[in-house]
Amino acid sequence: MVNKEKVEEAVRLLLEGIGEDCGREGLKETPSRVARMYEELLCGMEASPKEHLSKTFTAEDNQIVLEKDIVFHSICEHHLMPFFGKIHIAYIPDGKVVGISKLARTVEVFAARLQIQEKLTAQIADAIMENLHPKGVIVMAQAEHMCMTMRGVKKQGSQTVTLVSRGSFEQEESLRTLFLNLVSQK
Repeated sequence: MVNKEKVEEAVRLLLEGIGEDCGREGLKETPSRVARMYEELLCGMEASPKEHLSKTFTAEDNQIVLEKDIVFHSICEHHLMPFFGKIHIAYIPDGKVVGISKLARTVEVFAARLQIQEKLTAQIADAIMENLHPKGVIVMAQAEHMCMTMRGVKKQGSQTVTLVSRGSFEQEESLRTLFLNLVSQK
């Protein structure tokens, strides 16, 4: 849970540290605005994916379920800068499916934390395996990192892609290939 008072004090110290006057008109309310922003952006710290993945429906046909182009944003734990992009999730049910909006909500739970993309991708896959018990799951994240585009190497438009597979997607190359082909289709 975000401690607003500590965040506000930290922001005041940061502003002073970079030579700003915290009393000037444009900055007077900045510490409280930043505290509210972090409370909103990091609301996943206390959330559990289980609440979203626990309501399932019987599905006799165990074909691939794919939800692609789930837009997300997160904050890099290394530089406290945003990264954002799309996540694609596929799973093969083992008699149970979850509402497709619940996959997007699961993404939100993990993205709303200080995070690295590699961990985010694995956490989503593991949560689906643990809660839905599918035959397999695969998660791909494609993101642009502001720590690479605004500072450092300053490579605008560069994308980082991470892929995590579990179960049948890990064991069967043909399933991974099918997933990649489906994701690449418009």
